[in-house]
Amino acid sequence: MPGFGIFDKCCVILKFIKIPKIMSSTRQNKISRLVQKELSDIFQKNTTSLFQGKMITVTAVNVSPDLSVAKVYLSLFPVKEKEDFIKYVNTVESQVRFELGKRVRHQLRKIPELAFFVDDSLDYIENIDNLLNRP
Repeated sequence: MPGFGIFDKCCVILKFIKIPKIMSSTRQNKISRLVQKELSDIFQKNTTSLFQGKMITVTAVNVSPDLSVAKVYLSLFPVKEKEDFIKYVNTVESQVRFELGKRVRHQLRKIPELAFFVDDSLDYIENIDNLLNRP
């Protein structure tokens, strides 16, 4: 892609990468956005104390139809062993869920259980970029 910088390439490629989503209702979409926003804030504020100074980005949240389970996709920046770090995040899930509950207690009756997964779309983009730049 001549004339495009790395950021433009990433944006073009990101348009085609989709995390699988089941048809969801308007209520599910609203709760997904609410949980994503609040979790992003929780990860940002607790990054030094709880998450060892790692930069964590919440890329997507999928909520089950009964609103009891939320699948949270995380993008991790300076982490070599992403699967090990996701296991660690899953061990502190109760603390994160408690903090989420304090923030959304007036919007939700039941706080969804959180399941964390690695979002490897940035690695995929980097791989495609390397393939495109190869002579």
